[in-house]
Amino acid sequence: HLVTWFRRMLMSREGFRKAIDPVLDMTDDTFQNIRTVAELAGHCTSREPFQRPDMGHAVNVLSPLVEQWKPANTDAEDCYGIDLDVPLSQALKRWQAVEGGVSSLGDEDYSLRSLDNTQTSIPNRPLGFADSFQSADCR
Repeated sequence: HLVTWFRRMLMSREGFRKAIDPVLDMTDDTFQNIRTVAELAGHCTSREPFQRPDMGHAVNVLSPLVEQWKPANTDAEDCYGIDLDVPLSQALKRWQAVEGGVSSLGDEDYSLRSLDNTQTSIPNRPLGFADSFQSADCR
């Protein structure tokens, strides 16, 4: 049983150290952080629900271990080929030009005639299906 093995392994400091993947760069700080998470996990797997910590406690234990994540700097051109510095109206005109909706990038109005011919994605009501929930059919 995994929980039983985990509890036995957690009791012995050396047994715990041996259970950690040796590929990890194990500094003393890293080991202590893993130990903290493992101890919390031990409490979270208590047999009786009233002995398990609540989410607020878990967050308080884990919060100091988390580094502040910051996204990597990316070029505006590198974001799926989208130039994020272009105003939305100009980006729309470029997209329409590529899609064939406008012949140039000028200030021409985009015609929605191509959209007049669309069909709804909602299927028709089956024959015999009630028109509303207040129908006499009660279906």
